[in-house]
Amino acid sequence: MVRRSREIFAGELEIKIFCLLNRTRVGGITVIYSGIAGSEGITAGKAYVFRKHQTEIDAVSVASAAIHTELDKLSEGIALSRTQLVRLKEKVEKELDESKAQIFEAHRMMLEDPEFIDAVKNEISSNSISAASAVKKVTEDYLAIFEQMEDDYMRERAADIKDVSSRLTRNILGISAWDLFSISSPVIIVAHDLTPSDTAMMNKEFVLGFTTDVGGRTSHTAIMARSLGIPAVLGLGNLSEKIKDGDDLIIDGIEGKLIVNPDERQKEHYDKKIEQFKTHRKKLAETALFPAETLDGKRVEIFCNIGMPNDIQSGAANGAEGVGLFRTEFLYMNNHALPSEEEQYEQYRKSAELLQGKPLIIRTLDIGGDKKLPYLPIPEEMNPFLGWRAIRICLERRDIFRSQLRAILRAGIHGNIQIMFPMISGIGEVREAKKVIEEVKEELRQEHAAFNETIPVGIMVEIPSAAITADAIAKEVDFFSIGTNDLCQYALAVDRMNPKVSGLYQPLHPGILRLIKNVIDASHKNGKITGMCGELAGTEEACVILLGLGLDEFSMSATSIPVIKDIIRSVTFKQAQEIATHALELETPEEVLEYSRSKLNEIRRDLVSGG
Repeated sequence: MVRRSREIFAGELEIKIFCLLNRTRVGGITVIYSGIAGSEGITAGKAYVFRKHQTEIDAVSVASAAIHTELDKLSEGIALSRTQLVRLKEKVEKELDESKAQIFEAHRMMLEDPEFIDAVKNEISSNSISAASAVKKVTEDYLAIFEQMEDDYMRERAADIKDVSSRLTRNILGISAWDLFSISSPVIIVAHDLTPSDTAMMNKEFVLGFTTDVGGRTSHTAIMARSLGIPAVLGLGNLSEKIKDGDDLIIDGIEGKLIVNPDERQKEHYDKKIEQFKTHRKKLAETALFPAETLDGKRVEIFCNIGMPNDIQSGAANGAEGVGLFRTEFLYMNNHALPSEEEQYEQYRKSAELLQGKPLIIRTLDIGGDKKLPYLPIPEEMNPFLGWRAIRICLERRDIFRSQLRAILRAGIHGNIQIMFPMISGIGEVREAKKVIEEVKEELRQEHAAFNETIPVGIMVEIPSAAITADAIAKEVDFFSIGTNDLCQYALAVDRMNPKVSGLYQPLHPGILRLIKNVIDASHKNGKITGMCGELAGTEEACVILLGLGLDEFSMSATSIPVIKDIIRSVTFKQAQEIATHALELETPEEVLEYSRSKLNEIRRDLVSGG
């Protein structure tokens, strides 16, 4: 049921007391750090320190007698790089698909280009410099040529040259590679930060958990961790500079703790806590496939958020009734160039067929801010989260937008697909985006291509202006989905990635709750529905309040579904409405959070007593 067992609560209290008494061991052998609990769970394992350091190479002269040694280093570096690239290609083909593996084949071909290799050898022999220095010199010459080319595709190949050169240089110098796809044994990743591109290429089979210096509960690292069902502790300062590869770590994603090199007593305590957590999750899994229906018969939909079609299986296993957010940017991040219409169509079609008629809400490309594409130059901006991103890019780069819309519309005949536009600030952008849809539809008609003529169209409500004018926008769309991650960031003027102000990022702020209520009321008044695909939808403390506000659909990381379903099945809708009404009357986020937690505890006590 929704309650945690008394053993879990007792275990958590025991660990808290233990941590207070043992914050640091003498000699720095064992240290306990506090951070932000990004993803619930507990795990133990070896550290894999992920440092994307820039390999700085100064010109190093060598004696004539050492030239042969440097040439041998070059040959060995090329051979090792070739082996790595072949292995990466094979793994990506097996675990993702063949199209995404082509980048590694292209890199192998660059590595073996006779013109490139001969130029490096010539630099070593003619100028008596080290192999690493020669690679740097030749690479700089190539980059100068490619970056001046007028053809966009050729200019974009400069990024591939940098990647190949960096790999070769690291192998020549004996520096460990830092690509996450090469991980071949279970580890806990320790990093300053993990970008969406990093996590997209990660070998997820062997990742036990994440720790990062920066980030918060709504950072992409945390979201990825929750979608994988692995623990994460974030916002740990400069910890990645202190931890060494192979250090023993324990991540407590419930309390937001990281234990470095735990002693035997700590290991015993956490082994017990790990087993308790597993038992708790197993009990929840037993009822995960039941409908999300309150005790008095109110049904809501519970969907999952996905990044790739393969995520659908995890969602279904956890009780998802559809997909409330397909983050299509991962299709772009996993490619070395813009994915073609056909590549996208196949992914959308596959997803729709896997869902067998259940809803699939596809968000159009949401790039910009902290999500970059190496082949799509985005100008440096003072405030990138307020700049050129998401729908703004799509309405300017119509070629990218139209290709994606064509793929979605064509895939729409294979299932219950819906389109959702991100980063909408007002009704004008909605009308302009819908105009592009109609233009694409006419193109497809002219080509006699099969597509869904009546595909539903909605928007993400994540900008305050859209939430405030929801009554007007509701007349233009079929549904709303509230993106609380950005809505909170913009409404509270808090950078959700900045640990310095993470305390001000409070999704249960009364102002946020009132914006949410305004959106829900506007949609219902116009006969539409409102869902939520932000992380708040999967938060225990928010669940009953959102239910009482009238939220129609909750979409979240797959692993959050069993808990949220269990809470919904443990209350009446009337109870939830009363709780939501009172929450709206409170004045501070702290009061809302304390009240919500107290009501959850009451529900748990009632269930224990059978009342």
